[in-house]
Amino acid sequence: MKRSFQIKKYASMSHFLHSPSIPLCPSKFKRPKLKRLVSQRRDTERDHGTEMATAAYQKKLLEVGTKIVAVGRNYAAHAKELGNAVPKEPVIFLKPTSSYLENGGTIEIPHNVDTLHHEVELAVVIDKKARDVPEGNAMSYVGGYALALDMTARDLQAVAKSAGLPWSLAKGQDTFTPISSVLPSATVPDPDNLELWLKVDEEIRQKGSTKDMIFKIPFLISYISSVMTLFEGDVILTGIPSGVGPVKAGQKITAGITGLVDTYFNVGKRKKAGES
Repeated sequence: MKRSFQIKKYASMSHFLHSPSIPLCPSKFKRPKLKRLVSQRRDTERDHGTEMATAAYQKKLLEVGTKIVAVGRNYAAHAKELGNAVPKEPVIFLKPTSSYLENGGTIEIPHNVDTLHHEVELAVVIDKKARDVPEGNAMSYVGGYALALDMTARDLQAVAKSAGLPWSLAKGQDTFTPISSVLPSATVPDPDNLELWLKVDEEIRQKGSTKDMIFKIPFLISYISSVMTLFEGDVILTGIPSGVGPVKAGQKITAGITGLVDTYFNVGKRKKAGES
């Protein structure tokens, strides 16, 4: 029945080929369009998935993370510019999570601080509990990355260093860890070759590459987790390229990871208690 129907409907092959209801080359016209639609759908789903992952990691970082582990002197040029020796093992210190400041916020200069310096860094966001992690397996504990600033009250730090005291007052005050949105690790294929940059009022102050880190990310995770347990949402600040310098109230900081994320922060004076 099907064969006779086709013969009845198309009296000749010429009639079949020239029928307006049949495309001359279906594969030529329909398949590319279908492929485009499928590709667009996949791109949309991927972008939506990335946005969901970013939001999830941002929440972990801000609400679940227990600590910020900062690595000092992890770029030889930065160690030299501050007159410090290049370390033979990581120099680590802690910052409280209360020092986080989200993108677009205002960095507050405390009234007892005369010299506040910017320090741009790659932040590594831990995805799961990590204790005594082998270096070869360390990257499986990374959930994502962010661009962070380690704001430093340089005058307070100088006093602490000369007296052999911790750097908490210089590094851990509110708004002293401005941070970007979190990039899921799948969107950062080569964290050992990222360009970090920072501008103050559109003047470039810092530009460096993570390829110049003395201690790489897997080693840092292994080393730190041998000392203290890292938990989901904890952050490792991996060190600072050269070019640190002062900022003042009224200035604007923009910073980023080239091709991946940009962020900006205003700088202002912290209001005293009771000030409106």
